[in-house]
Amino acid sequence: MDTIIFDMDDTLYDQAAPFRKTCKKMLHASLSDDELNTLYLISRKHSDALFDEQAAGNITTEEMHIRRIKDACAEMEIKISAEQALAFQNSYVQELGKIELFDEIIVLLEYLAANQKQLAVLTNGAEGHQAMKINQLKLNKWIPEEYLFISGMIGHAKPSEEVFRFIENELGLTKEKTVYVGDSFANDVVGAKQAGWHAVWVNHRQRQEPEGKIKPDKTVNSAEELYNFFKEDWGR
Repeated sequence: MDTIIFDMDDTLYDQAAPFRKTCKKMLHASLSDDELNTLYLISRKHSDALFDEQAAGNITTEEMHIRRIKDACAEMEIKISAEQALAFQNSYVQELGKIELFDEIIVLLEYLAANQKQLAVLTNGAEGHQAMKINQLKLNKWIPEEYLFISGMIGHAKPSEEVFRFIENELGLTKEKTVYVGDSFANDVVGAKQAGWHAVWVNHRQRQEPEGKIKPDKTVNSAEELYNFFKEDWGR
């Protein structure tokens, strides 16, 4: 592979960690670790669906922030108000200011950069919010600023064909020698495969693979597995 493009959230760092910390601080409910992990997965489901609505202009960003945690809590019979949901969002943003790359991702980026691979990031989300996380993770140490792509800047979001075509034009990449790495099957695997790229699914949340014709070229269950896979198979 010549070009490796990464998703960011829950692929390069543990997005559940700041979520769990925020839940323990902001929710007036005693939840076990398993319940917190369940709530996180439910919130991601709502977040993905609401992001599409927000991108389409059907709801505001504030409405998205309120509903994604409020609706997720409702599924677990936890009641919170709109005001509490906004307070949760503000606290969550503060926790995101402390995120760090998985240790194995640092090693992987060092390895790929040393082997002169073309590296990029493509992440869904609002420009300011995602740029804050990109800066916190110091991704420009390995990836040029102009290759750190945010859907909110592009005007299209994964899994739309338009966003993948945009990246192709910007990087001048060869599809057959390009792989996209991400944790979302619907956004990352489906989007990349429909664009004619290779796809690696980072399934460290142990989600069930959806049935259908689209399959990832490789599934890994941890950042360590991802590093080993590139070093042993596709890093050359």
